[in-house]
Amino acid sequence: MEGGTKLSGKYENEGSRSRPHLNEFDRGGVSSINASDKITEDSALLAKMHPKITKLKESFQNRSLVVDFLAILFGVGTWIGVNSTYVQLPLLVETAPEGWSLPSFLVVIIQLGNIGPLLYTLRERCSNSGIIKDSQLIYVLLVIGTIASILMSFMYTQTSIVANRPYSVSLFALVFFLALTGCTSSVLFMPYMGRFAETYLIMYFVGEGLSGFLPSVVALIQGNSNAMFRQRDLIRRFFFFFVFAMMICSTIAFFLLDNLKVCKKFYVTGKIGNGHTYEYDETETTTKQEIPKILSRWNYGFLLFLMAVVCLFGNGVFPSLQSYSCLPYGNVAYHLAVTFSSMANPIACFMAIFLPHTNIRSIVIMIVCGSVFTSYALVTASLSPSPPLINTTIGEVLIIFCWTILMGLVSYIKLCITTVMRSQGGKSLLWVGAIGQVGSAVGSILTFVLVNVLNLFESYQPC
Repeated sequence: MEGGTKLSGKYENEGSRSRPHLNEFDRGGVSSINASDKITEDSALLAKMHPKITKLKESFQNRSLVVDFLAILFGVGTWIGVNSTYVQLPLLVETAPEGWSLPSFLVVIIQLGNIGPLLYTLRERCSNSGIIKDSQLIYVLLVIGTIASILMSFMYTQTSIVANRPYSVSLFALVFFLALTGCTSSVLFMPYMGRFAETYLIMYFVGEGLSGFLPSVVALIQGNSNAMFRQRDLIRRFFFFFVFAMMICSTIAFFLLDNLKVCKKFYVTGKIGNGHTYEYDETETTTKQEIPKILSRWNYGFLLFLMAVVCLFGNGVFPSLQSYSCLPYGNVAYHLAVTFSSMANPIACFMAIFLPHTNIRSIVIMIVCGSVFTSYALVTASLSPSPPLINTTIGEVLIIFCWTILMGLVSYIKLCITTVMRSQGGKSLLWVGAIGQVGSAVGSILTFVLVNVLNLFESYQPC
């Protein structure tokens, strides 16, 4: 047993506990050592997972469900007015003198709402910008959106004569005020939420996603109600009353967020000023391991550029081309693609609580992956009314899957970029919102020209 002697000499300094392993080895017990190594590897794996598990537990323990709920309701009030108008388009075109050209008018009017971010940015350049607090401006915008939504229930059918032709002037004016609330929320509401802990900014984005999902759900109920009551005018008014009720809830939620002591307890540590004028303490618990506390100038500009590109496609191009991409596969496929896309928005934002979302490299990887789905969506839209795999089940499944994943990725990437920029202070969130609105406006105008002026996309006409 010369080999055994050498092995015993190797282990003799490790105490008697090594002797049983020696005996097992002499008997050919190699499997016992492999099992021991596996236990060691499993222990190491658990040790690596322990910080993530602990962090997940802390994310649920050190939070307030009240603040979560209020942040979600506050986020719902951002775009619910505009989204509800888009949802009602199939019914609005029945009474509007513009007919099916009504959406092209509304796209331009909604972009006029960007005058809000422009005026706010100019206000920030003035020395007396502190006279009116940002919280007061938020109240004004929420009240404007609330009044516009209730007036919409009574005035959406009224027309006026302009240049000897009837136009839906009342509808256009009310949509403008709804868009004013939505567009300005990017530079006013979102930076305000940056004063709270990171998790509540995420919940705000969940609410912003629900601002598109909730009108879609109500519209589904509305469709059944049309067949039941056959009173479309009454049903349309009920829909706008629902939007009015949600705007009231959003206004109340902001009032509570801005005044309740239980909410102010979850402000981040550091200097809290007016609106976005706040600074984070160095000890604030963000994901420091994943992102630098201060981004380099190149990374800062790169993230703003990515935000502009994502918003250009997500808020400008995709909504305008989704019908061209989906309708050739049938009304059912189009309906499911729109519904699942609106569901993917809040779900993707909610997943940020559990998944890493502050790594710049991960953001780039997700954008690269999203370009694959973007290419498929643009190809199917450009080849309308005869896209690939038309009149096949696999074609319907692919188009629904593509749009669901695509819109989910857009929402998640926007949240990731916003979260990274949040660590740079409130002024960075202002820039993120402004750049996002610029990208959205450029995408909407570009698509409007491609569709209505150059006529590069052909509508699908069912038999």
